[in-house]
Amino acid sequence: MSEFSNIDIKSLTIDGLQSLCDSLREKIRSTVIQTGGHLSSNLGIIELTVALHRVFDFPYDKLIFDVGHQCYAHKLLSGRDGAFDTLRQRGGISGFPKREESEYDCYNTGHAGTSVSAALGFAKARDIRGENFNVIAIIGDGSFNNGLVYEAFNSLRPLNTNILVILNDNGMSISPTVGSMHEYLEQLSRDDEHRAKVEKHSNIFERFGFSYDGVFDGNDLICMIDKLTEIKKKLQTQSVILHVLTKKGKGYSFCEENPQQTHGISGEGNSVIASYSEVFGRTLCSVAEKNKSIVAVTAAMTPSLGLSDFFSKYPERSIDVGICEEHATILCAALAAQGLKPYYAVYSTFLQRSFDEIIIDICSQNLPVTLCIDRAGISGEDGETHQGVFDLSFLNMIPNLTIAVPKDVNELEAMVRASSTFNAPLAIRYPKDCKIIFKNDGEFKFGEWEYLKRSDGNVAVLACGERAIGLAMAVGKELTAYGIDITVVNARFVKPLDEKLLNGLNAHMVITVEDNQLIGGFGSLISQFYSDNTAVLVKSFAYADSFIPHGKAEALMEELGVNKKNIVDYILKNADR
Repeated sequence: MSEFSNIDIKSLTIDGLQSLCDSLREKIRSTVIQTGGHLSSNLGIIELTVALHRVFDFPYDKLIFDVGHQCYAHKLLSGRDGAFDTLRQRGGISGFPKREESEYDCYNTGHAGTSVSAALGFAKARDIRGENFNVIAIIGDGSFNNGLVYEAFNSLRPLNTNILVILNDNGMSISPTVGSMHEYLEQLSRDDEHRAKVEKHSNIFERFGFSYDGVFDGNDLICMIDKLTEIKKKLQTQSVILHVLTKKGKGYSFCEENPQQTHGISGEGNSVIASYSEVFGRTLCSVAEKNKSIVAVTAAMTPSLGLSDFFSKYPERSIDVGICEEHATILCAALAAQGLKPYYAVYSTFLQRSFDEIIIDICSQNLPVTLCIDRAGISGEDGETHQGVFDLSFLNMIPNLTIAVPKDVNELEAMVRASSTFNAPLAIRYPKDCKIIFKNDGEFKFGEWEYLKRSDGNVAVLACGERAIGLAMAVGKELTAYGIDITVVNARFVKPLDEKLLNGLNAHMVITVEDNQLIGGFGSLISQFYSDNTAVLVKSFAYADSFIPHGKAEALMEELGVNKKNIVDYILKNADR
C-alpha cells in the first residue's frame, strides 16, 4: 500500500507538510534499522526534500543528488514507498538514484563531486533542445571539497546556462568535513553579526557566475518553501547557489549525537570474526610506534578505514584531505619522494578516481607508497557504484607495482608489518569482514605463494583473497566424495606471479578463483602465463563483463557463477581431459 506517493504534496497545509516530514522520518528510521543503509544524512534532509517536491515539478524538473545516499525521502515521495522495505536488498530498490528504477531519478550517482557537472550537462541539453525545465543539484559540504566541483564551476559562464546548486551543509561527510573550503563555509554560516563578512566573501561564488543566497536553516520547512519559491523565479535568468544548514540525524537524539556512527549502518544478522579495517588500523599503529617515517593518509574516511586510533596517537603523521582522492595519491607520492613511508587507505571503488596518479606519480617514479585497498571485491548493498571489483584489473597493468591479497586478517597483519620495509609501490587489497581464519604456514616472502592443500592429482585451484580461497577449500572437500584430490594454492601475490610455483605444478587443469572482474584480473594473468602450454587447461571463475547490482556478497557471488557448484561441476566434467 502506498503511504506517501498518493499524497498531493502541493495541496497540503503547512501542518500537513510538517506531519508528512514526521512520517517520512519514522519510515526511514524504521526501515534502515532493518535493511541497513545511510541513516543520519537522510534524516537531516527531509524538510529540504519535501520543500523541493512542493515547489518544483518532478520529474519534469530535474533533481540530481551528489553521491546520492541521501535520496530516501525523494524515493518515498516519488512512487517507491510500497517497495521501500526492499531497500538495498537483492531485487529491491537501490540506496542510490537509479535511472532504470524511476523517471524521478534522472541521473545515477554514487561518488562525490559529480552533481554540478551533471546539472550543467542537463541544463545545456535543455537549452539546445529549446526546453524549459529547472535543474537542481544537491551537494553536501563534504563533496564540496572535491576538485571536480570547481572544474564544473569554471565552465558555468562559458556554457551560458542556469542551474540551482543547493549546498547542504551539515559539517560532515562520513567523517567531519576538513579543509579550507569547509572553514570558509563555516565563516559564511555564522550569525547576523557576521553578515558583512558573508556579503564580502560570497563574492567568490559570484565570480564563477552564481548568485549566492545563504545561509538558511534547511530544517525549517516554511523557510525552505519560501526561499525555493523565490529562487525558482530567479532561475529564468541566472544560476543560484542556495546555502543551507541541516542537522545530520535530525529528529532522533541518538543519530543527532552520533552522526558519524549512524552515517551508514548495517542491517541485522551480520556475523563476522573480525574487520579487516580494524586489523589494518591496529597493525599500522603498532608498526608506526617504531617506524617514525610512517604516515597515514585518507580521503574523508578515517573511522571506516580503521584509522581513528592512528589519528589519535600520531596526529602529526595523520592526513585527511577530504573527498579528494587524486590529490591524496599525489600527496603520498611527494611524501615518499621526501623519504617518508605513506599508507593511503581507501575503498576500492574510490581508488578508481586515482588511476592516472597511481601510474604517473607513484609507479613511474617507483616510490614506496602503500595503497591499502579496503572493501575490495563485492561490497554488497550499496550496489554498482560501490562494488570493488575492478582494482585487480586496472592495477595489474601498471609496472613497478606489487599487488598483495591476504587470505585472512592474520595474513593482512603480516603483510602490513612486512610492508614497512618494502621499498617500492605496493597495493594490499582486502574485503570488509573476515569470516574465515586459515591455517598459517609461517612467514612469507614478497611474490611467494602458499600451498593450502597439496596433492599429486592433475587439478590445481589457484585462489586469491579470503572469499575465493574459502570457495577453493570447499570445492576440495566436495570433490573428495568423487575420489578427486586437488591442490589449493593461496595466490597471495597477484603481481608478481609466483612463477617458480607455477612451473612446479604437475596439474593439467588449473582453475583460478577471484573476487574481481574476469577481464584483466588474476585469471587473465594465469591464462597468459600458460598461453604457450597446450597441455594445461585453464579455467577462470570471476565476474562477467557487467555491473554488479546491490545485494548480499555471498548471494551475488552465487548468482554470478563464482560458486562451489559451478566449480565442482566444471572439474568433474573436464578432469579427465
